Amino acid sequence: MEFACSPCVWVEPLHTMWIEEQGNYAKMCPSHGCTKGDGLICLCSGKSFTCQNVFEAHQRTHTGEKPFSCSHCDKRFAQLSNLVTHKRVHTGEKPYCCSHCGKQFAQSRYLVTHQRVHTGEKPFKCMQCGKKFAQSSNLIRHQSVHTGRKPFRCSQCGNFGSSRNLEVHNRIHTGEKPFSCTHCGKHFAQLGHLITHQRVHTGEKPFKCTVCGKQFAQSNNLVRHKSVHSGKKPFRCPQCGKSFKTSTHCRRHEIIHCGEKRFICGYCGKCFTCPKYLQTHQRVHTGEKPYSCSQCGKRFAQSGYLKKHQNVHTGAKPFGCKQCGKRFADSSNLIRHRSVHTGERPFVCTHCGERFSGSLKVHLRVHTGHKQFICSQCGKSFISSSHLKRHLSVHVGAAVL
Repeated sequence: MEFACSPCVWVEPLHTMWIEEQGNYAKMCPSHGCTKGDGLICLCSGKSFTCQNVFEAHQRTHTGEKPFSCSHCDKRFAQLSNLVTHKRVHTGEKPYCCSHCGKQFAQSRYLVTHQRVHTGEKPFKCMQCGKKFAQSSNLIRHQSVHTGRKPFRCSQCGNFGSSRNLEVHNRIHTGEKPFSCTHCGKHFAQLGHLITHQRVHTGEKPFKCTVCGKQFAQSNNLVRHKSVHSGKKPFRCPQCGKSFKTSTHCRRHEIIHCGEKRFICGYCGKCFTCPKYLQTHQRVHTGEKPYSCSQCGKRFAQSGYLKKHQNVHTGAKPFGCKQCGKRFADSSNLIRHRSVHTGERPFVCTHCGERFSGSLKVHLRVHTGHKQFICSQCGKSFISSSHLKRHLSVHVGAAVL
């Protein structure tokens, strides 16, 4: 490589002198002893450099020298810029701010990655199937799907495509949960789970629906929500062909065909196909309402009921009729409304043959005699919650008198 000394414009590629420093070499002009930038070559790696400082920093990768020390924890670094970034762990400084949601980051690369949540940009593409990813690490993990290569082995149960996956997996066996919530002290095995959990405290909802503007704390909730607008139900039951928006709902449904109901209510003996349904049902007996509205304090037994209720405060009506444009706060009202246009009543009672445009659940209690709504004041039971509400006014009136 030709080296020119700027003071004398010396060019002598065949008779260049060399100086040795710490096992690495740099070209030197014999007249002035100067080392111009493009003459700095590392003989260990063969790389050339245009800046003395960068050349010196590179040399430390070979020598292992770490001259920059953190005053808080004594951790050492080869480059000053890495020390500056590290200190933000102690100071909490986050100088990089997202222009979309205001979230702040300690490093610019974290901001760049985060912004893809808002832009939808996925610059990393799999050359075999075309699938795109927002992060290169996700692409690397995905590629093992095609290669089948899983070089990282868990000593207890199997192989993994990346060292990161193995590291996270090992915590299942060790029980290690190194990530702690500063708000409530709850511990998590994965950083991503902690970040998601903290949104419970901060109320942050970074995932926004481009159709109706509704926001979500988790990306998978946004994906499920989008099917409300698209009408897509990609998960199909192989037994009856019924379609579902999520794989979880499809799997729960499939248990209906095998007839297995292993989870029994200790209060009334009713059986359920999964523990979640049993847990929700038992709240009818216990009166537990763990989901609270942050605006009015009203409590609900199911998270779905809370979400519907919140539309009362926001005025949101995300479900629109394609025929007349009328909008509704929840999907069940839209389904009932559609029968106005079609005249269709697809739900038939097997006991009396009466047809309905919406759910048969309440009507069936007329035949079964099941009265799950119980007055806490006198113990009287009712078929529906609306009947119980009307009855409660009897006690309220008596109290006034």
